[in-house]
Amino acid sequence: MTKTPPVEDWATDYDIFDAGYVKDPVPVWDKLREQCPIAHTERWGGSWLPTSYEDMQAFVRMVPALSSRDPLVVSESKEEMEFDPILDEYGNKAPPITSDPPEHIPMRRLILPLFTPKAVEPYRPFAEKLCHGLIDGFIAKGTCDAALDYAVHIPAKTIAHVIGVDSERSDEFVGWVRGLLEEGMQDPAKRIKYRGIIRQFFGELVDARKANPRDDLVSRLLAQEIDGQPIARKAVVGMCNLLLVAGIDTTWSSISSALWHFSTHPEDRRRLANEPELFPSAIEEMLRFYSPVTMAREVTEETRAGDVTFMPGDKVLLNFPGANHDPAVFEDADKVILDRAKNRHIAFGIGSHRCAGSNLARMEMDVALRVWFERIPEFELTDPGAVTWAGGQVRGPRHLPFRFPV
Repeated sequence: MTKTPPVEDWATDYDIFDAGYVKDPVPVWDKLREQCPIAHTERWGGSWLPTSYEDMQAFVRMVPALSSRDPLVVSESKEEMEFDPILDEYGNKAPPITSDPPEHIPMRRLILPLFTPKAVEPYRPFAEKLCHGLIDGFIAKGTCDAALDYAVHIPAKTIAHVIGVDSERSDEFVGWVRGLLEEGMQDPAKRIKYRGIIRQFFGELVDARKANPRDDLVSRLLAQEIDGQPIARKAVVGMCNLLLVAGIDTTWSSISSALWHFSTHPEDRRRLANEPELFPSAIEEMLRFYSPVTMAREVTEETRAGDVTFMPGDKVLLNFPGANHDPAVFEDADKVILDRAKNRHIAFGIGSHRCAGSNLARMEMDVALRVWFERIPEFELTDPGAVTWAGGQVRGPRHLPFRFPV
């Protein structure tokens, strides 16, 4: 990991990879919201960091001035953009997230019906059986790493099940995604390596399903048409890439963050264990308070926003997590309120690029927490110093040493 100098002024030199920021960014957002409220940095290629809910509402609608063509905070280097036979063969886009209206609309229309609440509900029995099986593997010991022994496997194996591949390969998938999104964000060589592995895997899978269709998501995508023409092979590879990369790290982070919260806030843990009717509102509050995802937009034309001017080539970070702590919108914004009645959070984004897989993520999180509290209603964190957090564009705990009564 690249070492960078410490931040002295968060308004003019913020660092989204700073260890303290990754562990707890809320104080930084609160300070910036009063001071800026749009911060700037030259680190990692340069970017802007808004902190208000109102700005998020406005920026997602600034299309094409703020383009989605490159949603990564740290853009690809010239070396990464050079000819790569894997990318030439399988493409480098992840539609619909890497396109702007109106081009992205047909792709989004293909995905949305596959992830409606009704469409994802048949996956619930798989997720429930999975969660019980995971807990069976460690409950007798009275200890576990809740992030690595439990939370990570739920989205990884469920996504594998959805796309029709062996769920036992989930450990590989997690390694690929971490190599791309965590280590690769600051290590171009790793990003190139794992991007190629993922693209080639899905390229070969798409070719296999095209030759021999099955009853799975990949085959259903291949059967679709856009403007009367069969969907392009690279587009299907890109959508599968998006499902894997966006579907694992984000939901793993949300489940782990919720478990971390309840392990360190016994009053909330006891309340949820004794009042299961709170699960729906509690899950939404976990999503608001611990929103894992920050997206980026690339500026394509000079754009004025308040007292700042975005120039072509700049990156603007859609700081959904920061917006979800804006006191102008949320009463007691920096407090967790399990029965929060008014909760218009934007953890899944907002506008035309709102997360298409949000219903699947909610279902996985609901099952993960309900099964955990059913089996292990009493638990605590054993070593706060051993907890590690991933940061950058996806934030969440990666190690959670727990103990509980046997």
